[in-house]
Amino acid sequence: MTQQLILIAGPYRSGTDGVQARIDENLARLESAALAVYQRGHIPVIGEWLALPLAKAAGSITVGDEISEAMLYPVAHRLIAKCDAIYRIAGASKGADMDIEVARKYGLSVYTALENIPEA
Repeated sequence: MTQQLILIAGPYRSGTDGVQARIDENLARLESAALAVYQRGHIPVIGEWLALPLAKAAGSITVGDEISEAMLYPVAHRLIAKCDAIYRIAGASKGADMDIEVARKYGLSVYTALENIPEA
């Protein structure tokens, strides 16, 4: 199997009530999954890695403000168009579920378990 660009989708703000420490825990879970995908030989990406700095550059002050809301999902969806697959980690997330819908429109593979991602 050749290397794939794989978007990691899962909870970021979901279930956090806007508490930054909980958001940070969710990001750590996404990044742990990204590391596991990297260790299988692929290139992992997380939408927030791109969206958050762009939102900040556009003037966003906090996650959930008008600017970040206008950036987070659209950036992820543009990124999905360039990916080969998505790895959906566990946890309720409206955004991650939307990512899966977008991925399916592009005909991308959707993995829900690390062991289903072939090693490159």
